[in-house]
Formats: sequence, structure tokens, C-alpha cells
Amino acid sequence: MIGHLLKVPQESLHRPVPARKSRLDRLLVFVISGFKRVPVFNRFAPAATARSALILLVLMGALTGCVGVPTQVPTGTGPDRAPNLTKSQRDTLAQAPDPVVTTLPKSKTGNPEQYEVWGKTYRVSDSAEGYQAEGMASWYGAKFHGRRTSSGEVFNMYQLTAAHRSLPIPVFARVTNLQNGRSTIVKINDRGPFHENRIIDLSYAAAIKLGFENDGTARVRVETLTQSEQLAPSQENNDSRYYHAGSFETAEEAHRALQQMLSLEAVSGQVVVRASGDFALRFGPVSSSAKSERLRALLLTLDIGLPKLVLGR
Repeated sequence: MIGHLLKVPQESLHRPVPARKSRLDRLLVFVISGFKRVPVFNRFAPAATARSALILLVLMGALTGCVGVPTQVPTGTGPDRAPNLTKSQRDTLAQAPDPVVTTLPKSKTGNPEQYEVWGKTYRVSDSAEGYQAEGMASWYGAKFHGRRTSSGEVFNMYQLTAAHRSLPIPVFARVTNLQNGRSTIVKINDRGPFHENRIIDLSYAAAIKLGFENDGTARVRVETLTQSEQLAPSQENNDSRYYHAGSFETAEEAHRALQQMLSLEAVSGQVVVRASGDFALRFGPVSSSAKSERLRALLLTLDIGLPKLVLGR
């Protein structure tokens, strides 16, 4: 997911060193040769990289007269996991605003014509225009937090980003959870996931916003966006009609009601936050009178709340 995985040479990292070199010189050669063999932009790099880095830190301390070595394990090590967040912090991430879609040049790294991972070759598309796909999404978090992505940017699990195997990077996309109707815009700036049954790997923040951080995976729809396409919904609001219904104290209650509705009707729905601080449901746009009546009847039957048809969002 971070960078394309290059094969690490298997020969010994210990190279013949002239006898006149000191022990410190030989150790420096070992460390430097180890770094040369591991790709920089690869969050799957072997543990040898971390060991070499630690040795180098010790050497630097010895050479500069400093003896202090970091005692805490960096965030980006160990098995992948979710960060320890309070309920309030998770709720904040769930309401994170979408990033603004802009036109970005291709990154200098991460866009080769093709690359190989675990013996399989992947090709990078020339253009992201018109891309749309449905499949399984997963998420990645603390293990890779702070590491370089394929585009060269530093991965931050609290930002709305993602990894994709073949789209040119960076590029923006709208990801919709087909199980609960939640959607978010993400910036795709990394490579992955390299599992056959997954089409996109999302940051932990994006997984929370889409409501599948506990499940680990979810079926989603991915659609690339241009700057004009992000603006289109606000322009559409002037003459589109939406149903607003319900009043919920928590986002969890609102999402349960939304999932109940979506299980009965194929409609676009979202949880919205009102100015008063409570949560409500929004459905639409409603394209016909017949659909409007059906939605109203279902909302009343489910006792979600008195639906109100409004222009715009």
C-alpha cells in the first residue's frame, strides 16, 4: 500500500572490508548497505530497516557525544491497529468535513507504468477520469501512521485519504458504504490494497466516517471526482427536493435508523447534524411524485419522524 514492493536482495549485508578499517567503520558500512537495500517508500519494509535505523541513531549519538536514545516504540511499528480514542474523538472524526477537490499534478513517485508486488504485476492507469467500481474496502491505521506513502506524502490515519492499486495519484474520489449509505470524499495518495478481494484501502478516519471501523471491511462504491463534479451537488440543490426526518440525540441512533430505511428502499440517505446539535436523516434528491409518496409512507411506517420535504439540502 505504501510504494510498490521491490524485492530485497538476499545476499548478506556484510561486505568484505579492508583490514585497516576500524570496527566503527565496519558498522557504518553495515548500516548504510542495509538502507540501500530497502525501498524508502515502502510501509511493508522488513524489520531490518528499523534495526538499522536504531543502530544508526546509537552511532550518531556516540559520534556527537549524546547518549539519549528514544525509549518509546514509534507509532508506525507492530501489528496494524486502531488508535485509542474516546467516544468524543470518534464522533468528531465521524463528522470530519470532506476535503476540497482540486486538480493536482501527478506525484513524482508512485506512478510507474507498472510495478510488481508479491510476484504480481500491476499497471497504473493513464487517467482517472470516469472511474467507478464497487467492491470491498478495508482500512489501515496506527502501524503505518507517519510512514511515507507512494506519492511521498506522510500517511496520517486521522486524515481522509486512501490507497488504490491502479489509479494515478494523487486523485480525489467519493467512497460510499453500500451497507449504510454513508459517503465521504478521500484523497487517494497511496498504493494498495494487495488482496484480490479488495479494491481500496482507506485511512482509519475514513473508515470511521463510513461506519465500518469495527467490522474491518465493507462493500463500497468508488467514484473519482473532478473539481466541477464536487461543485455539482450544491448547484443541483437549487431545484432538487429532499426529505428530512427524525431527531436523534446521538449519531449511532441516527445511523441505525438510516440502515433500517436503506434495507427497505434503494435511496440515497445521509445523517446530518442540525444547528441545535442533534442528528437527523436526509433522503434524496427525490426525482418524482411517486417516489416522494413512497418515501414519505416508509418514513411514517418506520416511525422515524414526521418527514418534511424541502428544496435543496
